[in-house]
Amino acid sequence: MALLVLLSTFSFAVDRHYCGDVLVDFSFFGKAESCGMEMQQSKDSHYHLIGNKGCCEDQTLAIAGQDDLKISYENLNDEQQVFVVSFLYSFINLYEGFDTKIVPFKDYSPPPLIRDIQVLDQTFLI
Repeated sequence: MALLVLLSTFSFAVDRHYCGDVLVDFSFFGKAESCGMEMQQSKDSHYHLIGNKGCCEDQTLAIAGQDDLKISYENLNDEQQVFVVSFLYSFINLYEGFDTKIVPFKDYSPPPLIRDIQVLDQTFLI
């Protein structure tokens, strides 16, 4: 159960750096290193306003895990509620032990012994 909770809340990001169509670097824990082909621009240059892009591109793939682990039982339909109640009832009764040892034949007497069959047939267990 703990493994299921861990895997459902686990989120990660993969950062990738492409030069053209070639994958140059990828990183799971930080920013991917560049290939060094980016154009160096000065701060007073307005070249970035023209919209001309370089050959390099950074992409980030982010997988977000589940943030809210609080389960609300109010939005269950009738069949699901019946299942949850019956499961809990059977699970609780599964580990309930008996207080006394039940002997099912204690109120019944054995049948009357008319003849001792073992003596008549002379079969004795040794």
